Amino acid sequence: MGNPKAFLTINRKEAGYRPVHDRIADFGEVEQTLNSEDRMLQASRCMECGVPFCHWSCPLGNIIPDWQDLLYKGKWQEAYNLLQTTNNFPEFTGRVCPALCEKSCVLNLEKQPLTIRENEAAIAEHAFSEGYVKPNLPAKRSGKKVAVVGSGPAGLAAADILNHAGHKVTVYEKDEYIGGLLRLGIPDFKLNKEIIERRLDVLKAEEIEFVTGVEVGKNLSAEQLLAQYDAVCLATGAGVPRDLPIEGRDLKGVWFALDFLKQQNRLVGGQTVPAAELISAKGKNVLVIGGGDTGSDCVGTSVRQKAKSVTQIEIMPMPPKDENPATPWPSYPNILKTSSSHKEGCVRRWSLASKRFIGDKGKVTAVEVAEVEWTQGADGRMTMKEVGKPEKIPADLVLLSMGFTQPVHEGLLDDLGVQYDARGNVQALKPNESSVRKVFVAGDVTNGASLVVRAIESGRKAAAAIDKFLS
Repeated sequence: MGNPKAFLTINRKEAGYRPVHDRIADFGEVEQTLNSEDRMLQASRCMECGVPFCHWSCPLGNIIPDWQDLLYKGKWQEAYNLLQTTNNFPEFTGRVCPALCEKSCVLNLEKQPLTIRENEAAIAEHAFSEGYVKPNLPAKRSGKKVAVVGSGPAGLAAADILNHAGHKVTVYEKDEYIGGLLRLGIPDFKLNKEIIERRLDVLKAEEIEFVTGVEVGKNLSAEQLLAQYDAVCLATGAGVPRDLPIEGRDLKGVWFALDFLKQQNRLVGGQTVPAAELISAKGKNVLVIGGGDTGSDCVGTSVRQKAKSVTQIEIMPMPPKDENPATPWPSYPNILKTSSSHKEGCVRRWSLASKRFIGDKGKVTAVEVAEVEWTQGADGRMTMKEVGKPEKIPADLVLLSMGFTQPVHEGLLDDLGVQYDARGNVQALKPNESSVRKVFVAGDVTNGASLVVRAIESGRKAAAAIDKFLS
């Protein structure tokens, strides 16, 4: 512990965001950075607790106190090397992880947690800028071939680990870009796509093969896949969005959030979209249904597209603002989250159920909603009932952002004959192993929609299971 009193004398200092009027004019990353001296001082605040709750709460098991100490001492390369032992892509999680570790930091009891996520991102950026990140090819190849289907964080983590174990890895992606939802689902203002391309350059130099524009199960059959490879890792994600089957659902102007976000990411990437296919918020009243992170991304994207107004509604009650007795420290708190996008101009409302879409000449013009009241029964289940009179919220563009229900069964998964669990996810009968021999699972396809950090952790575990199987 380099400075045992730092947490008493140095306050938490965040890098903060670019000014609102500046950042809403482009899709550049909104988060700023501290200089190296301030960053090292922030790392010095770590108390190196006897029980490191930050380590306990991190799905990856990042050895957080140790690399904070190395960062404080200016040992950037050693800090990166230690971080890399548990996290394949700290440059991703340092940007988009909700930082479960910070919520369980002992200093969070005083609302002054360590800036763990920002420190992680700073270490990764320093490593790339100083040339610490270099291709590292395995000393020996095993002669075994593994197919990874899906190139999101789970698939990339599995591919990285398996490649370093000496196996020949081929990653298949149905879209034109590698990265899955990291690439097409998360806006550039949160994760600049050059960050992904930079990492891909390293993985390609390490001889991982990437195949884009190939939908396995369609362009490449399940039978061919099993015949060509010694093991298969399914990392296709939970691709079925939760729909809202109410009156007027077929009106034009009602879209799934991911359709909207994917198109904008393609536009930022330099692609052109025919005018007839463009999903634009410009000059429109936008209604985002769903209060999660994806909904927040829709808000920020709509603002940048110059929407007339943006409203986000959520069917659940508004969470407490600062503390929630139901989720006490060191658990991740269920409290009100206000993102950078929310601060850019958005009306937020809770406890509203959508009853019907209202349209004119085939296009949506409003959504009828009703306020609901939630009560908890003796069995612990929450039930709702409508209260008050229905109202209409003007909306020329409605974005459904209510999460995902399960992976897509049609095609590859059904053709493989994998077993599903009660929620429709691919069931892992053994850790990360499906019911079909030599077919393994990683990420949302088996765990359900979750966080990037949990996807990476699942990919790492799947790789370990595959390596054991091949050995």
